[in-house]
Amino acid sequence: MLLGCPSAALAALYLLSAGVALGPFLLWPRTRPYAERSLLSGVRRLSGLERARRSAFFGDRFPRHYRADDRRLLRYLAVRSGTGLLTGVVLGLLVFGAGLAVLLAGGVARGSLGWEELATQVLLGGVLLFLAVQGLLSLAALDARTARECFGPSEAELLRRRIAELADSRAAVVRAVDAERRRIERDLHDGVQQRVVALAMLLGRARRGRDPERTGELLHQAHREAREVLTELREVAWRAYPSALDTLGLEEALGGVAERCAIPLRLHYEVPAPLPEPVRTAAYFVVSECVTNAAKHSGASAVSARLHGAGPLLTVRVEDDGDGGADPAGSGLTGLRGRVAALDGTLHVHSPAGGPTVITAELPCA
Repeated sequence: MLLGCPSAALAALYLLSAGVALGPFLLWPRTRPYAERSLLSGVRRLSGLERARRSAFFGDRFPRHYRADDRRLLRYLAVRSGTGLLTGVVLGLLVFGAGLAVLLAGGVARGSLGWEELATQVLLGGVLLFLAVQGLLSLAALDARTARECFGPSEAELLRRRIAELADSRAAVVRAVDAERRRIERDLHDGVQQRVVALAMLLGRARRGRDPERTGELLHQAHREAREVLTELREVAWRAYPSALDTLGLEEALGGVAERCAIPLRLHYEVPAPLPEPVRTAAYFVVSECVTNAAKHSGASAVSARLHGAGPLLTVRVEDDGDGGADPAGSGLTGLRGRVAALDGTLHVHSPAGGPTVITAELPCA
């Protein structure tokens, strides 16, 4: 803080002298670019000095890739010169108050100061000391905030944000896994289990039957029920994790989604390079969940899915012509957002009333 006072005085002196010297040239359009270049050259040097002071004494580690524009640097230097000079005034008052405290202590030692006057001076000095310390704390916080707004967030703040994001994404993944387990249990209990019970009843009736014709009819029904059980088991397995992802790849797995979809699905696959397994799995479930929601809830007559790989980023875009109004906070989309966030990706939902609904997922592949 002490070093910031002379640097602020230097900045204020520079801005004042440069404004007086370059003011006429800044007003003339022909000389304005040259005058601005000269003014901003000094502004960049003084801002670099302030940045080095923040890094050396306050531990700020600003991102190397972040470069503030010259206008922002000029605004920062103007604010910094004012706060720095005000800090110098407060520090000067503190030094002056310390001198008065020494004189007060000397008066007490000599016995020339009465108790009433001493109590009054101590009370007044304590109030002024409190205000001065609070002023210094506020000025220090203002200095840190203006530096952060100009030079970008510090590495410590970026690390805190990253930790918070990882904690949120981990919690979202746990919630998504729990929801997926509950869905699988519900599918098995309400669908497959009921069909297996019906199959057992048919076989039992056929075994106890006396009429060969009736027994044959029951066995035919049992055979049809067994095929439906196998189909439903296959559907549950595909929703849990499709084996085609490992054996045939993402494009073929999405082709299976198109075959089982209740409405027409147009698939555009433009991914030239092989994808990492987590990215491939996340992209599959984004398309599968969005297509299922469109078929069940949107009233859409068609849906399209486009997967485009450009460099280290895979973009998945699913659009339907339904009624819109999809809730981004719903359980399905929340689970997808958590799955995508676990890979440092983003999920965007655009679903106005009346449609169309467009869901875009961006998944980093590196």
